[in-house]
Amino acid sequence: MTSIALFGAGGKMGYRLAKNLKGSRFDVRHIEVSEAGKARLQTDLGVSCVDADTALAGAEVVVLAVPDTLIGKVAAGIVDKLVAGTIVVVLDAAAPAAGHLPVRDDLTYFVTHPCHPPIFNDETDPTAKRDFFGGVAAKQHIVSALMQGPEEHFALGEEVAKVIWAPVMRSHRVTVEQIALLEPGLSETVCASLLVVMRQAMDECVARGVPKEAARDFLLGHMNVLGAVIFEETPGVFSDACNKAIEFGIPVLMKDDWKKVFEPEEIAESIRRIT
Repeated sequence: MTSIALFGAGGKMGYRLAKNLKGSRFDVRHIEVSEAGKARLQTDLGVSCVDADTALAGAEVVVLAVPDTLIGKVAAGIVDKLVAGTIVVVLDAAAPAAGHLPVRDDLTYFVTHPCHPPIFNDETDPTAKRDFFGGVAAKQHIVSALMQGPEEHFALGEEVAKVIWAPVMRSHRVTVEQIALLEPGLSETVCASLLVVMRQAMDECVARGVPKEAARDFLLGHMNVLGAVIFEETPGVFSDACNKAIEFGIPVLMKDDWKKVFEPEEIAESIRRIT
């Protein structure tokens, strides 16, 4: 069995991974510093934690399920204990892109991140329909990058990724730089910001007298049908009135140079703020 040392196993993200790895072909050694996390793993999953040295002994894969701000510290604390050829899996591109991983050319660095269950899906099971994050019941796509290491290590890294993010549909191979464009660039700086603006716009309608439930239903319904056309989920065209509203709405809402958020220096600064 391929052995995995899972750091942060009892945390918010680590617990999700530990649950999905349970029953897989992998021999998982769980490392958790908090007593609450240890108790949760024991009570819910029936697994015991071990110390880092025990977990790392002979481990072929090390998964760092810890916050971005701790990646560098945790990695630096274990790097001298890793044998050449160990695959270190990081769950976000921020710390790797910021240069927080120790310099060791004989280690493999593999980065993977979930796309999360898509808005347009074929889920019918109620549990899957309410699994918005993914990794529980709803199917999702994932992205992965081999930051450094031999090409043959990508297959094992991707296998681990498909287990920890299961159930997985498409698995996309990209670069670390491309993952950074996707997050924080596309998903957080752009998507999350615009969604917050849409929520604020809904609240403004409510403040001007529209019942909240009516405003929410109207907005979410239009997000569905407009999104289906814009993202080519279904063939269709907008009305002349809608196209005219978009033509005049974008300049009012967006600065002409808004796409600069994808420039390398802007992405780097965004990553610096969160790591």
